Amino acid sequence: MPTIGFIGAGNMAEAIARGLLRKSVYQPSDIKATDPNPERQRLFTDDLGITCSEDCQKAAAGADIVILAVKPFVMAEVLQQVGPMVKPGALVISIAAGISSRFIEESLANTALPGGGVRVVRVMPNTPMLVGKGMSAIARGKFSTEHDIIAAERIFSAGGATVRITEDLMDAVTGVSGSGPAYIFFLTEALAQAAVAAGLTEAQAAQLARQTVIGAAELLAQSKDSPAELRRKVTTPKGTTQAAIETMQAADFAGLMTRAVAAATKRAKELGR
Repeated sequence: MPTIGFIGAGNMAEAIARGLLRKSVYQPSDIKATDPNPERQRLFTDDLGITCSEDCQKAAAGADIVILAVKPFVMAEVLQQVGPMVKPGALVISIAAGISSRFIEESLANTALPGGGVRVVRVMPNTPMLVGKGMSAIARGKFSTEHDIIAAERIFSAGGATVRITEDLMDAVTGVSGSGPAYIFFLTEALAQAAVAAGLTEAQAAQLARQTVIGAAELLAQSKDSPAELRRKVTTPKGTTQAAIETMQAADFAGLMTRAVAAATKRAKELGR
């Protein structure tokens, strides 16, 4: 079993690790992690049984697969620190928004095997991986192989669904599914606020909004109908839902979502500069 070293033990690293352990794809002894935050170290060590310390070089040393799970703005510094310890030929998987595979390949060039380059796979997962319902987009770098993509799919499919894309689409994926859960949470928050404005208590509003979103998502998951068809089935002509939908359309709800995704995509590109 290839060993894994997590560089960064934040929420996404936790989600990935929990998926691997939940599906018994890996055992805790096969994984090491690092994080400067003592609370994250304790969570990985005590809750997951994964050795975790503040020493990033220790987590990278000897690992067959190195997962870069740090914020984009510290990536350059982290690569400089772990570079000497990444073993030649290791597969490097990055989940950092905006950081290109080329940047990582060049930063870790000393770890390439003779005659080859650094094998990098970029992945954009999202936080529903914590409950096994994540969405991860996977793109190969210049030197990665089909075997590397399969290895990444094995890791990330333990926490949800995966899709293969080309790297030039990664920023758009970041704007859609990477940031997407926050859009749903924001919608749920706004729906609850609207319920309070309509006269319901905060507790009633929170329960109604939350369960409505959960139920709608489950219906979407189980139905063969498209989202548009499911919406039409709820929308009785001249009824209450139609009145609400027309209000959203008048406010250019679809256009707002397009602009929101475009803004997130643009920011992802900026992070890589």
